[in-house]
Amino acid sequence: MTSQNTTRTGAAFNPDTLREKYRQERDKRLRDDGNDQYLEIKGTYEHFLDDPYVEPGFTREPLTDEVEVVIIGGGFGGLLTGARLREAGVEDIRFIDTCGDFGGTWYWNRYPGIACDIESYIYLPLLEETGYMPKQKYSAGDEILEHSQRIAKHYDLYRDVCFQTKIEELRWDEEISRWIISTNRGDRMKAHYVAMALGPLNQPKLPGIPGINDFKGHTFHACRWDYDYTGGDSHGNLTGLAGKRVGILGTGATSVQVVPHVGEAAEQLYVFQRTPSSVDVKHNDPTDPEWVKSLKPGWHQHRMDNFNILVSGGFQEEDLVNDGWTEIIRNLLVMVKNEDEPDLSPEELMKKMELADFQKMEQIRARVDEVVEDKETAEALKPYYRQFCKRPCIHNEYLPTFNRPNVTLVDTKGQGVDRITEKGVVVDGKEYEVDCLIYASGFEVGTSYTRRAGYDIIGRGGKSLEQNWSDGVKSFHGMHVKDFPNCFIMSNAQSGFTPSYPHMLNEQAKHIAYILKNAIDNKVNTIETSPDAQKEWIETIISVARGRNDFLQNCTPGYYNNEGKPNDRTAQDGFYGGGSVAFIKLWDDWRAEGSLKGLELS
Repeated sequence: MTSQNTTRTGAAFNPDTLREKYRQERDKRLRDDGNDQYLEIKGTYEHFLDDPYVEPGFTREPLTDEVEVVIIGGGFGGLLTGARLREAGVEDIRFIDTCGDFGGTWYWNRYPGIACDIESYIYLPLLEETGYMPKQKYSAGDEILEHSQRIAKHYDLYRDVCFQTKIEELRWDEEISRWIISTNRGDRMKAHYVAMALGPLNQPKLPGIPGINDFKGHTFHACRWDYDYTGGDSHGNLTGLAGKRVGILGTGATSVQVVPHVGEAAEQLYVFQRTPSSVDVKHNDPTDPEWVKSLKPGWHQHRMDNFNILVSGGFQEEDLVNDGWTEIIRNLLVMVKNEDEPDLSPEELMKKMELADFQKMEQIRARVDEVVEDKETAEALKPYYRQFCKRPCIHNEYLPTFNRPNVTLVDTKGQGVDRITEKGVVVDGKEYEVDCLIYASGFEVGTSYTRRAGYDIIGRGGKSLEQNWSDGVKSFHGMHVKDFPNCFIMSNAQSGFTPSYPHMLNEQAKHIAYILKNAIDNKVNTIETSPDAQKEWIETIISVARGRNDFLQNCTPGYYNNEGKPNDRTAQDGFYGGGSVAFIKLWDDWRAEGSLKGLELS
């Protein structure tokens, strides 16, 4: 006999039925080509990378000088590294970025409606240090970009920057123990140390749909929004789309924010969907001045830690952030407390976590029925997967937009678009003619690190990082790679992970600053992981990832699970499976021990 469960609102659901529905929805989206279904933006597609935010024609003289520390990337990772190095007394820092200013992903992504989906009081870094308080619970993109520039000014990071500069090669010179950095500006500068803060979502991708270059209308990628064509700004008012037929490819986090503004402005909007997003209510209250006055020094780190512990499955007396990210944990704690089971086995805990997840997703699906008037459209917009199989979204206008008579959801039933023509998009044999086609298709995840970086990294002995990692990521603590001395990699791979990504970037920045300060003070020439430390860390990463791979195996395909194909390589290339709280403690203990264990210094 199959058991029934109920949501917090009393609605009944059958776990076995949901498991089978999740499996069916997952299986219909599985593809043999996995990540290869996406196109690398280069060659005939390179125009999708053009920077619409700078004046063309920028030039400068090539640089051949030497710098103590070069930071590659001007997003939060680079900014935090620069800030922590400044605090440690390191002055000789140079930034290199293809952007025209600091901001990273918030420089490129300026599409209408853009905002963070993590509470701004924990997402925006260095709030206490810069004396800034966000305007509301979830900051808009332009506020986040402004804060990026505020950090750079506060820490004097504009002093030595190379914006609008693309690195072409990073090569270790063994004779002088320096990195030689070659760029498209003719530079051949030297750096004693290099910190690569590229960000996890920096290289936009295109779906490998036949005919992309055949389309004769206007087209662009959402991360290079063309306001010259659409009019308006990141807050909407897209007057240039009046009388236009628009197609949007993709229904992830970007599309959820874009669709309401395009639907309001265009004569006709077609939203092409393969997999629906989980879209929860967004409670975006303005910042309470009285609350701000009540805060004590250290509040920012305390709030970040509170959130991180909760989303990692830990216990806190109070949920300070109190949002959709922490709700599943709250549900789980209620279930455990109500049933008075203090000593649950890991297997029992996982079962209860699944039930809490089912409850939450039933609530998400019920909201679709409450909001979307057309029953067929509503059914297509319901996500059938565990909540954290894909990045959860929060938005109040996305679902109601499908009640507009000029907005059509084109559900591809998990199969994706057939092809692009001169006039539009073909799905299941039907052509949808559009004047403008917008790719909200996301960023590369799961492709090689050097492909996403856009340049070769050549280490000791002329061996590239691409070759070194051809059979999987190899590192110590996700940051140091054997035969790539004085190079610090900031990424998720073999490192810690938390939904509020700047939290982990801050931990990585503090770690880099600690090591570099030690090296500079002691006149160290090279820093490199020992082979044994790297080998042991790889084994640790694989061993603690097993349970996570089981979860990902049952997820609908997406960038979290290698497009539905998690494997041992996915485990090796993934983040530390013991959780971010444990990873941060591991680093804290490592620094407290003080011997730089696992690193070789010369």
